Amino acid sequence: MTDAVLRTVVRRETHSPRTVAMLVVVVLLLLVLAYAAVEIILALTGAQPLLVSPGEALNAVVAAPTALMPVAFIVGGVVLAILGLIVLVVALKPGRLSRHEMEWGQRAVVVDNGVVASALAQHLSNESGIARDDIVVGVAHRAVDVTVRPPVGIPVDEAQLRRIVDAEVAAYKLTPAVRTHLRIERPDTKES
Repeated sequence: MTDAVLRTVVRRETHSPRTVAMLVVVVLLLLVLAYAAVEIILALTGAQPLLVSPGEALNAVVAAPTALMPVAFIVGGVVLAILGLIVLVVALKPGRLSRHEMEWGQRAVVVDNGVVASALAQHLSNESGIARDDIVVGVAHRAVDVTVRPPVGIPVDEAQLRRIVDAEVAAYKLTPAVRTHLRIERPDTKES
């Protein structure tokens, strides 16, 4: 496979398509068009309209500048602009899946964030001697959050833990790159 093909495959595996958003907009437009068609057909056959006849709707739109106050136009325009901006952002901004690309020679490797979190927690447990149940790792798009909760009386070298975490994350060679955050949470030794 060529580099371009691998890039395309990796992008498809790490980004979500906007199919659902597009489908919702298309269905809403189709419903509006179907309603307009029904009203036009009812008006042509001389039957009662469902809500408003097309002629009355057109007259209301033409008379709107004199019938409504300018504040209503401004509010309506702002609401429509916000809705349009939301649809535009959803359409143009790429969706992210909870996955990262790992550099692995000439291969394309896409790994789920949960797998990265589990592997990092297990590695930290093996290297530090802290029980795996006392380590919680969360991986987001640009950050890795590690929380260590050592039992009472167990000394912990925060600098050493930080070096272990940073070295392991660097070894993964994740794209996009992530920042690591390490927290040590000591249990409350006070008894209630």
